[in-house]
Amino acid sequence: MKTKTPKAAAAPVALTLRQRSKLQQFLVRFRKNWQLHMLVLIPVLYVVIFHFGPMYGLQIAFRDFKPRAGIWNSEWVGLKHIINFVTAYNYGELLWNTVAINLYQTFITFPIPIFLALMLHVNEHKWLVKITQNVTYVPHFISTVVMVGILNQVLSPVSGIVGNVYRAFGGVGLCPDIRASAAAFRHLYVWSGTWQGMGWATILYVAALSGVSSDLHEAAELDGASRWKRVIHVDLPTIMPTVIIKFIMQFGSMMTVGYQKVYLMQNDLNLSTSEVISTYIYKVGLGKMQMSFSSAVGLFNSIINTSLLFLANSFSRWLTSGEQGLF
Repeated sequence: MKTKTPKAAAAPVALTLRQRSKLQQFLVRFRKNWQLHMLVLIPVLYVVIFHFGPMYGLQIAFRDFKPRAGIWNSEWVGLKHIINFVTAYNYGELLWNTVAINLYQTFITFPIPIFLALMLHVNEHKWLVKITQNVTYVPHFISTVVMVGILNQVLSPVSGIVGNVYRAFGGVGLCPDIRASAAAFRHLYVWSGTWQGMGWATILYVAALSGVSSDLHEAAELDGASRWKRVIHVDLPTIMPTVIIKFIMQFGSMMTVGYQKVYLMQNDLNLSTSEVISTYIYKVGLGKMQMSFSSAVGLFNSIINTSLLFLANSFSRWLTSGEQGLF
């Protein structure tokens, strides 16, 4: 009488063989394209060393960190620093200043590159397109320090363009210093940033528009669609996935404002609108050496940004019936 081999015993062997075949396929691809894998290794190491490695030090946000004692020997205080930040007298002002600048920046700097890319795409004069691209791309390469220096030179009431124009039209004495106005700070910050970055931000949209099939435009022309209608119904839907991803990523950094430019534009007179969370972390962490407190504030800020990123992605997927989203 023949004995039947149990089917369950053959399953692990087949699984092992399948795993071996996948490993062999990966090794074959690796040998064939090892140069590309070496190129990928550089950014992977960068992310691991400079982004994942420092996460070990995040625990100082829950400790009363003393540099001499080290991280592990510092006293564990739990959520003390986060609670102190949330209950601080200037918490509301810091939060509102950060959100206000980001909302203002989103409504201004986000749509302008889209409109500029569409204008460049529909323009039939190639020489004008090239000149416009070169002129709008150049400000991106100006450093933050130089950018703030240009603002100071232009807006100076003594030797700047604003001061000279003011006196040329009959103004007596010095004109009001716009740089010292708390009400003008957000406008200066956002519009100077828009001028500096709008050309560079169009690159992604121009690349997406270059993939629009000419057959779609020809079909729309046969149906009697004007150029404006073709922009609305052909060009804009083509770049909409790119627009949605960019919007999700920008919404996910709603609580983050780069401290360099804000800090350079700050003074005692505009501090009520220019003090944001990032500059507060910089001043408390490095100025007052409260490393645990500043780390806790930064961690709290990152958690909110991550939550907003997931919220924006979920809203995008719900709005597009699950078709568009970052993940």
